[in-house]
Amino acid sequence: MNQDAARIVIVGESLVDIVHRATEPPVEIPGGSPANVAITLGRLGRTPALVTRLAEDERGSRVRRWLRASGVEVVAVSGAHTSTAEAHLDSAGAARYDFDIEWDLDGFDASDVADAALVHVGSIAAVLEPGATHVSELIGAVRDRATITYDPNVRPALISHPAAVRRRVDEIVALADIVKASDDDVRWLHPGRDVEDVAREWHARGPAVVVVTLGADGALAVTRDGVLRIPAEPSAVVDTVGAGDTFMGALIDGVMSVGAASAALRRPGGGIPLPSLRHILTRCARAAAITVSRRGADPPRLADLASPAR
Repeated sequence: MNQDAARIVIVGESLVDIVHRATEPPVEIPGGSPANVAITLGRLGRTPALVTRLAEDERGSRVRRWLRASGVEVVAVSGAHTSTAEAHLDSAGAARYDFDIEWDLDGFDASDVADAALVHVGSIAAVLEPGATHVSELIGAVRDRATITYDPNVRPALISHPAAVRRRVDEIVALADIVKASDDDVRWLHPGRDVEDVAREWHARGPAVVVVTLGADGALAVTRDGVLRIPAEPSAVVDTVGAGDTFMGALIDGVMSVGAASAALRRPGGGIPLPSLRHILTRCARAAAITVSRRGADPPRLADLASPAR
């Protein structure tokens, strides 16, 4: 059931994860960071649109069915083949990725998302050309009327020019209203720097809220009112695939629930009050804990959040 009429648009890659576990044959599962964010929002009662690139092949059809089953509207530019990511899981469930990605939005008309209340971008789509330029242009086209959220979700295996990627990330951080990154992202983007110091620096450049997830140590958020820390939700980890995307999707859902539109976030003195943000982030941590307790990127539904993860 749609919780409100405000339109949420996610822009980015969708693909098929080819998951390798040490003692089992490979399994193909639909995924992609922005697609996982869209799935999370759909399962939490939103009706997001995902602007992506998919081929008219068997894998593309599987991804479309997977998205639509969770209430995601698929707005796809046609590609030559559906992208893949080989995920190699270690004994602790952590994933290492190798990618075969085709990414651009050539022919997509930004006016198709002119009514968006919130636009989320991130991961590969925000830095891999030629599509990264299309993403930047779309942000520019909607930023005056839509909240912009961003998750760098850095994939070093795809990066051949680190300095250029770091510049692009800095540019998008300055345009975003809300940024969420993992501590691994921050350490790759700013080697040797303290994670909280980087979050403070990002916040000073424009975003109303900067959140950094810290794995088992929970998360921290920097806002105009100071730094907020929340603990992780205890969970038996099966694997970590999709945990950060689940957190991001739950964060967007929480922001929409408190009515934090772009005007409210950007005006002097605006933002999300710390008690409201604490509630949102605690719920995000619970959602991510449920995801890591399951195989693959399998975000919770609203009913699952009624009780803590096991």
